[in-house]
Amino acid sequence: MNPFTAAAFAWQTAFVFTLRSAQLWAEPAEAQARLTGYVLEKQKAFTSGAFAAGQAALSGAGAEAVMAAALAPSHRRVRANMRKIIRG
Repeated sequence: MNPFTAAAFAWQTAFVFTLRSAQLWAEPAEAQARLTGYVLEKQKAFTSGAFAAGQAALSGAGAEAVMAAALAPSHRRVRANMRKIIRG
């Protein structure tokens, strides 16, 4: 992953975390259900990344390709969450 992609990923992650935290604070009655959904989405992204990294490693890919495969599901999820938050 090049430094610019890593920086964008870090910025997008912080942006999503900050806005979701504000939403939870503003609507505490819905916090339980939202937090459960957030945990499940992270678990799915982690599991998908772990399997993708395992497949890449077993196929003989280099360390950079394995890392990219591991991070790809999380990166897609964060970008989708950011777009969803921006749209409202």
